[in-house]
Amino acid sequence: MSWSWLILIVAGLVETGWAVGLKYTDGFSKFWPSVLTIAGIVVSMVMLSVAARSLPIGTAYAVWVGIGAAGAVILGIVLFGEPANAGRLFFLALLLIAIVGLKFTTH
Repeated sequence: MSWSWLILIVAGLVETGWAVGLKYTDGFSKFWPSVLTIAGIVVSMVMLSVAARSLPIGTAYAVWVGIGAAGAVILGIVLFGEPANAGRLFFLALLLIAIVGLKFTTH
């Protein structure tokens, strides 16, 4: 795996963090959760831009968003008791398959 893919995966994980952080900001009315969430947004996007130097932007963006979305769904279930019904889990699995598929079909 190249450094670009590793950076992109970490950027997606950081995106998961700031997406979940939005829940804790209470509409950006809480100072420290807001600061940490904004910092996560900046770090995640900078890492995406670094990865996109050598990866196709469509693939990089889709994988970044996919990791963030999948992570947010999983953490929503674990941390906030969001529903984990068969439909949600099925489409989460499809999303993960799409992320892996994009990785393996990009040269």
